[in-house]
Amino acid sequence: MTTSLAIIGRDDRFAVRRIYCVGRNYAAHVREMNEGADPRDPPFFFQKPTDALVETGATVPYPPMTDDLQFEVELVAAITTGGRDIAVETALDHVGFYAIGIDLTRRDLQFRAREKGWPWEMGKSFDRSAPIGPLSAAGDVGHDTRAITLSVDGDMRQNSKTDHMIWSVAEIVANLSRQYRLMPGDLIMTGTPEGVGALRVGQRIEARADGLTPLSITIGDPE
Repeated sequence: MTTSLAIIGRDDRFAVRRIYCVGRNYAAHVREMNEGADPRDPPFFFQKPTDALVETGATVPYPPMTDDLQFEVELVAAITTGGRDIAVETALDHVGFYAIGIDLTRRDLQFRAREKGWPWEMGKSFDRSAPIGPLSAAGDVGHDTRAITLSVDGDMRQNSKTDHMIWSVAEIVANLSRQYRLMPGDLIMTGTPEGVGALRVGQRIEARADGLTPLSITIGDPE
């Protein structure tokens, strides 16, 4: 079955090929995680499976094996023109859509993996860990800086702007294209600002970014 996302103003949907995620892309978030990284270290990437994607309005069961499920609001860029070794100067030509997303994270498992030098997938790539809102065409909403926020039960928890990114969307696309051939259908979650925190069953999360359709999910009982 093909995983897909709704596109604002269109009947067709965006078929998702891969979900790439950028780690450590806001300096204030790097500091709050006590990671001690140089803010201009080259960006690093991990992936979530496409079937981790859930759409707005969904109830996401509290995942197993964690006592510390956390939210991370992120701008999502959708690739519509593929390529390898893409230049920064032309990178935004490859981005056809934007959306708002939430990188759900089993923080305790992520920290355990970090301490042991293991991959992050156990903390990041579990079932239904990638809520992403409807896509808006870049030609309609532009590539400019936008405010990005997340609230839990109406209480603002994250509030930043995308120009606080260490690596811009164009730089992310260019760097990622050196590691992988980007293809139409690829989504890139571009990192989270400071303010991440824990979630409980029954809480409603709403993520917003200027010009984009909001994303809302509810944390449900464990399965």
